Amino acid sequence: MAEGGITAPGGFSPEARRNLLILVLAQALGGASAPIVISLGGVVGKILAPGGALVTLPVSVYNLGLALGTIPAALIMRKLGRQTGYFVGALVSILAGMTAAGGIWLGSFALFCTGTLMAGLYASYVQSYRFAAADAVGPEARARAISWVMIGGLFAAIIGPQMVIWTRDAIHGVPYAGGFLGQAMLAVLALPVLAQLRLPRGAATPGPGAPAAPAGRPLSEIARQPRFLLAVASGVVSYGLMSFVMTAAPVAIVGCGFSVGQAALGIQWHVLAMFAPSFVTGRLVTRFGKEKVTATGLLLIAVSAIVALSGLELGHFWVSLILLGVGWNFGFIGATAMVTDCHSPEERTRVQGLNDFLVFGSTAAASFLSGTLLTAGGWALINTVVFPVVAIILMPLLWRMARGRGMRPA
Repeated sequence: MAEGGITAPGGFSPEARRNLLILVLAQALGGASAPIVISLGGVVGKILAPGGALVTLPVSVYNLGLALGTIPAALIMRKLGRQTGYFVGALVSILAGMTAAGGIWLGSFALFCTGTLMAGLYASYVQSYRFAAADAVGPEARARAISWVMIGGLFAAIIGPQMVIWTRDAIHGVPYAGGFLGQAMLAVLALPVLAQLRLPRGAATPGPGAPAAPAGRPLSEIARQPRFLLAVASGVVSYGLMSFVMTAAPVAIVGCGFSVGQAALGIQWHVLAMFAPSFVTGRLVTRFGKEKVTATGLLLIAVSAIVALSGLELGHFWVSLILLGVGWNFGFIGATAMVTDCHSPEERTRVQGLNDFLVFGSTAAASFLSGTLLTAGGWALINTVVFPVVAIILMPLLWRMARGRGMRPA
């Protein structure tokens, strides 16, 4: 049997397949938290925030929590093992949902933002599911394994917005609080799922009492590699632009006279588009290369901005959000696969943690900026900003593709 539990190039062993299916289900439950926060964060913020520029702050601090949680999550998983870390993350999500609902009930914007910040901390664990999948298989199957886990987001795209629609008025006199209690319940359901995870010894992070692994290269040396810098930059732009536009979208949709339900459905279509291509993205990466798929994703994000600037009907919002989701999928999966080529097994925890901190730290900054620019210049300014940012990272990607250098394993 080959390294990481695969039986042959492109095929998974029964053990690897079982773990991937568990990670898919965990991703479906954990990933549903994000569309709940995104659909309701700005809407609740508009009710509770003391100023117009702060309406998207709940979503922004969600992204901040995601960024701040990446390195502590990596350290916890390195010390206690991935599975224990995932349990910790689920418990944080339970508290997050209850805190956000309490903030709405008490009319406290600060408490509500604390809840969404905690939800972001949980998301830092959920985001590492893709790396758990990649670590469990050999190099030639990593892109497919990542795509497998990302398919769970397809179900999250249905579960999250539907939870908003079903529960937003569940608590009489406290609108939208039910959605966040639903978020806590999804984390409760994730606990028995995560308990079934059985990662191969070579793919699991060390647990208590495990022998010390070789340290690998210094993180500063790895971080100076041009291929690592390009991989991280691609992830930053793909995820950052997606968050930048998506954070503003529900507020813009409602501001144009459409309902909260229509905004939630727009986010649902967006998140579906984020994860539905995962059925084929891994194969596309294998066939065409990581850089080509990533570049295609960035181009699709630019096209989504063109659609958004062409009108303010509901169809313009929805089509733009769908294209934005597909572009994110290609860009983010391609960039993630690029990162897995930049480290050896003993270096993976530190490198993956650094990558996620940089990606999600930039995403948090983009989310904060989104509310300010939406207030200052409206939906048109949000989408105009997309073009120069895409161009900045697309140029080095195209240059690398023109040189014909695939990223070989470190």
